[in-house]
Amino acid sequence: MNFVRSRFSIGNVLGQRCRQAAETWSHRGMCNKPQEVKAESLPAAPAEAARPAFRIPGSRPSEMDKKFLVWSGRFKTPDQIPDFVSFEMLDAARNKVRVKACYVMMAVTIGACLVTVILGKRAASRHESLTALNMEKKAKWRQELQKEGEAAAAAAALSQKAQ
Repeated sequence: MNFVRSRFSIGNVLGQRCRQAAETWSHRGMCNKPQEVKAESLPAAPAEAARPAFRIPGSRPSEMDKKFLVWSGRFKTPDQIPDFVSFEMLDAARNKVRVKACYVMMAVTIGACLVTVILGKRAASRHESLTALNMEKKAKWRQELQKEGEAAAAAAALSQKAQ
């Protein structure tokens, strides 16, 4: 029985230690927001007073961004695009152009496949195949090699007769 009590007391001690450690961490402010400093205590900077307090969020579109905005259909001409455009509008225009480019690439791929099939069927109707072309090429190489061998043999025979 004393053994069980000692186990519980050790657990209580360890539990208290863990709680104390957790409390010290929370006092150190690891996850807390930084405390705000009151504006009254800080002197106002003269540069901040000259600048407007509100700024339109967005960015100045580049020439490529302007093309994207026109291609996506947001604006009719590049002259209609304002000086500052929101990030969301730019992202939407880029995504729309990206999707259109994907559609174009898919259409080109399908078209290339159809052209390849048509050309293959035409070659098959003329009884042309890669195997036949390779056989003809190798036969031609063999003939050229045989002619070169005969010419070398004839040249060697002439040189022996001359000696």
